[in-house]
Formats: sequence, C-alpha cells, structure tokens
Amino acid sequence: MLDSNRVVLRDNMAARALLGDSLVGRDLASVLRNPNVLRAVDSILQGRADILDVEFSFQVPVERHFSARIAGVESSPSQPIAAAIALNDLTEMKRAQQLRSDFVANASHELRTPISVLLGGLQTLRGPARNDPKAQEEFVTMMEGQAERMARLVDDLLSLSRIEMNEHSVPSDRIDLGILLGEVRDTLSLAANAQGMSVEIDMQDDIPPVPGDLEDLTKVFQNLLDNAIKYGADESCVTLTVRRATVGVPPSLTGRSGYIAVSVADEGEGIEPELIPRLTERFFRTDAALSRRLGGTGLGLAIVKHAVNRHRGALSIESTPGKGSTFTVYLPRAAEPAPEKAPAATA
Repeated sequence: MLDSNRVVLRDNMAARALLGDSLVGRDLASVLRNPNVLRAVDSILQGRADILDVEFSFQVPVERHFSARIAGVESSPSQPIAAAIALNDLTEMKRAQQLRSDFVANASHELRTPISVLLGGLQTLRGPARNDPKAQEEFVTMMEGQAERMARLVDDLLSLSRIEMNEHSVPSDRIDLGILLGEVRDTLSLAANAQGMSVEIDMQDDIPPVPGDLEDLTKVFQNLLDNAIKYGADESCVTLTVRRATVGVPPSLTGRSGYIAVSVADEGEGIEPELIPRLTERFFRTDAALSRRLGGTGLGLAIVKHAVNRHRGALSIESTPGKGSTFTVYLPRAAEPAPEKAPAATA
C-alpha cells in the first residue's frame, strides 16, 4: 500500500519475505527497483490510469518472474493510501513453458545419434548379419550401449528440468554432509576400484548441517565424484574435503553469514583455462568423443550448477593442465542455535 508520494504505508508477510523487512516508510524505488513498475505506479498516482498490469523479473539470486497489478485508491486525510500493488509470482509457469521448449529441443538433438545407431543396427541384423552370430553379438552389444546412453540422457534431462523448476524455492531440510558424502563414495566405490583409484574424505571437525534437498545434493556430489573418477588418472586418489569457508568465498556470496566448502579434487589431465567458463553449459564437453565413450551426457555439471544455485550457493572450478582439477561447492550453513544464557544469580 502506497501514499500519494509513493511511500510504502503497509505490507504483508509475503512482501517482506520477497523484498526484505522494514519496507514501511521507504520510497517504492528503494524497495522494488524496476523502472516499468515505477512508471506504472506514477501513472496511477497522477491519475492517468485507474488499474495497470506490469510483468517484470528479478535476476538475483535466481531469476524470478512476477506480474504486478497496480490500482488507485481514493485517499483522504483519514485514509492516506493512494495505491495498492498486488504481486503474483509467475516463476513456475514461466519455467514450465521454457523447460518444455528446452526439453524438446535438447532431447530431439541429443537422441538423434543413438536412435540412428539403433535403427542402423536393426537393419543390419535383419539383413547382412541375419546368419552371422559374431556380427549379431557385436551389433546387439552396440545397440545395448546406445539404449543405455539414451536412458542416462533422459534421466539427466528430467533431473535438470526438475531442479530448474524448483530453483526459486530454497530447500530447508537439514543435511549431514558427512553421511551424504560417505554414501556417495560407497555408491561409486566399484567404479573407483576398477581404475585402481582411492576416494578419501577429509572432513573438518564439527561441520554443522546445511539447509538442503537430499536428492539435489546427492546429484551434485555424485556428478562431481563420478567426473573425478572418469577423468582422473588410474591408480590415483580423489579427495573430498569439507571445511568451514573462511577465505576464498566467491564475491557473490559475501553478503551471507557462513558457508561450508566441499571440494572434489582429482589428479587427472586438468582443463585448459579458456574452457572452464563453459563447463556448466548444457552438452558442452571438452572432449566429446572421450565423454561419450565414458558414458557422459554433457549435463552433469549443468545439473550441479542449477542445484547449487537452488541452495543459494556457488560452484568454483580450478584446474592446472597436467596436474588435475578441483571443483568446490559453497553451501550456506544452517543457523546455529544461540547459546543459552546462564540463570541469574539469586541473593
């Protein structure tokens, strides 16, 4: 609710959750910094319109879309409210529309190759390889691999779509990182053992829980550890390090209170510096042939990026060609309970 000078007179809990506390008494321009909304409000207050609808978006910490309905109110000395603004969150609707479009485009592009291989294999089995058991075995094995690749691709696309759909909603469950990382290591232990690799967890004492979504964080660390195993050197060590972040926190996070840094470090070939900014793009691969041979879909780091964004954290990547790479996830830590006050002494 605004007065004739565009000063906020009243708000509700939903507005405070979105825009912050202490809205009352402030000019709308310091609360809702969108020029289209401000122009519409001025038109209402100056009597050029009675009701206006405006769509706008916030870009940080994650993109969110809203519609604003602004209506004039007849004010008086006893009732100084001159305009009312109602915000409607359109984020889920907009995301659903975009995700449907992205899913169709991505799926049709990435599924074209394995489908072509499957169709070619079937034609060969019905034709030249009809009476050749050895060729039949080779083509069936090849077709099985392509079918598994399609299954992984669809699973990753669905995971990415689900995470993006919920990216504006901050998860609030309390996640014990020690238990989570131990389970992720156990899940991928066979893959590590097959390459003679070891996976070590180095966790600082007294690491508090983090607010999070168990499924999303499991995906994050499964993808990072899986990549470290795939691209690490045989018989090397992958190290998972968990620390309270005291230095090196990305600038975008410095406004928050405290973070936990989880690093996944490998001893592989490393990544060229100019390629690092593109690693979280969908379907980007530094070595497409190697990635496909190892079963990669090109979506793992995109899933990591969006899942970390949903947790209001950040992903940092450091790599030295020939020595290895370190992927660090910064997650806000849960608020720690205030210490109890000692009872007052009695005479």
